[in-house]
Amino acid sequence: MPVSPEFLKELPKCEHHLHLEGTLEPDLLFPLAKRNQITLPETFPQTVEELQEKYNTFEDLQDFLNYYYIGTNVLINEQDFFDLAWAYFEKVHKQGLHHAEVFYDPQSHTSRGISISTVTRGFQRACEKAELELGITSKLIMCLLRHMEPRECLETIESAKEFIEDGTISGLGLDSAERPFPPNLFIECYERAREIKSDLNLTAHAGEEGTAQYVTDSLDLLNAGRIDHGINSIHDEELIQRLANEKIMLTVCPLSNVKLQVVKSVSELPLQEFLDNNVPFSLNSDDPAYFGGYILDNYLQVAKDFPHWDYNVWARIAKFGIEGSWCEAKRKNELFEKVDSIVAKYTSSV
Repeated sequence: MPVSPEFLKELPKCEHHLHLEGTLEPDLLFPLAKRNQITLPETFPQTVEELQEKYNTFEDLQDFLNYYYIGTNVLINEQDFFDLAWAYFEKVHKQGLHHAEVFYDPQSHTSRGISISTVTRGFQRACEKAELELGITSKLIMCLLRHMEPRECLETIESAKEFIEDGTISGLGLDSAERPFPPNLFIECYERAREIKSDLNLTAHAGEEGTAQYVTDSLDLLNAGRIDHGINSIHDEELIQRLANEKIMLTVCPLSNVKLQVVKSVSELPLQEFLDNNVPFSLNSDDPAYFGGYILDNYLQVAKDFPHWDYNVWARIAKFGIEGSWCEAKRKNELFEKVDSIVAKYTSSV
């Protein structure tokens, strides 16, 4: 018997695969363009409705990225970045999110002459407000754009040094199109980031477009402790065993995978196989403004496509997300207790 939508909404959630720039909804994009006097390309949709329709019909990952990077052009000032992130936190607060480890792409902005300080401080202000006013704890993860030259990525790491050292940036990630940009191109970048701060958390997008080998290389060559997407890991039995043994969490994005035609439906994702093999994973929204679903929407769709999952399975998934988070032990224990409380509330009435 499927669990109820009310339970899924109340279930304490952690999000680990969310691009802040990917939360730029059309109804914020156009006001920001006007506020900052940005002229969008003639080929770009000219109304909220037209843009929303485009968001519904991406051909593939590259088609999405083409619009994604145009959209970032409306973000100019610190307040713009704050407004963007704050809008996200307000949405997910109503969906049962308690902890968020969010990505941002400074190179999308520094390449336009926006300072990394402007971007980082705007996002960080929103993170601080979310904890103070909404009770959502968070971590900022700076991502490198893998389609850019590794030398430029190294320069980005150097420019972010003060934010890495003081903990404003909690982790380093690697995003954009996997092909033809394998993990080995960024070994020096990851080594340099760890030189700046030895305990810096490391993750990388791998195994969405790329093969299972991209996942293995991200672990071995980049020393990543977490893998973003990672669904193609299922094609390598040895890797699956390693993910389970080393408790390496995959940050899966169900609705995104369907929207970008990685799979035809959420039911095709190897989530049951991951559970059966004790591979930890979390459910995330990736770029929800573009893919039509924030975190609760992803949970609801997965529940619809895996209707045999009961309260205990969902508690296990929620706890995977908590354990795989980079927050402190005290915060993890708080969240574990919240999960148990919600599960008890619903199972006692069954």
